[in-house]
Amino acid sequence: MKTNTPSAPRRGSTLKIWTPEDKAFWEKEGEAIAKLNLWISVPALFLAFAVWQVWSVVAVSLPGLGFQYSTNQLFWLAAAPALSGATLRIFYSFMVPLVGGRRWTAISTASLLIPAIGIGIAVQDPATPYPTMLILALLCGLGGGNFSSSMANISYFFPKDRKGSALGVNAGLGNLGVSVVQFLSPIVVTVGLLGIFGGEPQTITQGGVQVKVWMQNAAFIWVPWIALTSVVAWFTMNDVADAKASVAAQAAIFVQPHNWIMCVLYLGTFGSFIGFAAGFPLLIKGLFPEVNPLAYAWLGPLVGALVRPFGGWLADKVGGGVVTFWNFLVMALAVLGVLWFLPKGTGSYALALGPQAGSFTGFFLMFLVLFVTTGIGNGSTFRMIPVIFNQLATQGAGKDAASQAAALKEGNVLGAAAVGFAGALGAYGGFFIPKSYGSSIASTGGPEAALWVFSAFYLLCAVVTWWCYARRNAAMPC
Repeated sequence: MKTNTPSAPRRGSTLKIWTPEDKAFWEKEGEAIAKLNLWISVPALFLAFAVWQVWSVVAVSLPGLGFQYSTNQLFWLAAAPALSGATLRIFYSFMVPLVGGRRWTAISTASLLIPAIGIGIAVQDPATPYPTMLILALLCGLGGGNFSSSMANISYFFPKDRKGSALGVNAGLGNLGVSVVQFLSPIVVTVGLLGIFGGEPQTITQGGVQVKVWMQNAAFIWVPWIALTSVVAWFTMNDVADAKASVAAQAAIFVQPHNWIMCVLYLGTFGSFIGFAAGFPLLIKGLFPEVNPLAYAWLGPLVGALVRPFGGWLADKVGGGVVTFWNFLVMALAVLGVLWFLPKGTGSYALALGPQAGSFTGFFLMFLVLFVTTGIGNGSTFRMIPVIFNQLATQGAGKDAASQAAALKEGNVLGAAAVGFAGALGAYGGFFIPKSYGSSIASTGGPEAALWVFSAFYLLCAVVTWWCYARRNAAMPC
């Protein structure tokens, strides 16, 4: 008698059965499908981060192109994408269960064409009004929003003992978009790569010599890759049937205190990563005017992105709470190191100790430490969230296999929603940190006041992590 067995899911189709915790299923077909979706998600998220942070480069270059914007206006352009991106993440975090991971990845990636093309056109005319530039900066938040849906989607594909590593790879390699856009932009703007399709060059003065640049390339260079990745995602990724859930079902996370605690912790890790990345070039330019900020700024996001998968892996091995606790302590100390190496006498809250003229080398190395710790913390906190919600779901369920399976499914849905929502609130750091620099400089003459607040916040996060997740008798060890 012939029996019907389920065939392997067709690429691009909905996965009707998806049980990654079943080891036999995982080894036979689940792992290959999960990895396929992960490795398509990575370039889509990479492009999202590149578009999201393109203003960290463009804002520094605008004065040399003839745009008459104030320093505060430039900080606004660097910070505005984070503000809109964080807000969009709140909505994006619920989209995968409503639309499907494959569909939403393709649609949200294609939406990046709007700001990429718009910026490329606008920077060619120094008469472009500031409100137009600000709107384009806000539209770059479409890239920031993608993170929440991307992470929520990938969390469905992997078993709980692989979630930390998988989410770390997705986010870490995706975060590389920040570093690459800061490294690549100063190179591609020097060449008319796109020929007649790229527009006319602009003339700027460098070292007393007039040179031609194609600043529009900083945005246009991403357009073909965005289009290609959108098409690939549509035809090769998968939707998970079990991931379907209403907004009302996902809204259960809002009454869970651990959701809000993890939002605060992720604000301290990812919020710092994206905020430091957005404000680093302008901060270097203001504090050490003899240094070319674009020659160094990209290294910080690079190390932060590369180390994020290690943070997820380490959390899988040691425990997310322990890694996150020690990580926040190092972050607090690293900020004190930054304060030590700042030029003295600029701000009202300057540290009296350290070299009077400051030290760019020391300042830069301390910021590299900060970027490394933000990357490790990003990986460890995102490992904690799905583990917490799986524990919460299974603790209140019956002990039989059916009840545990149903509870695990609910935990996966809520964990994915919490991952997305924490990503949303954490992204506000990308707005607060550059604006804190600008406000501190405007009111006290230097960025020191903002840095003291950051250090105190990291100490608070360390205490919260220890009490809730890392101490011996913690209510939710993870």
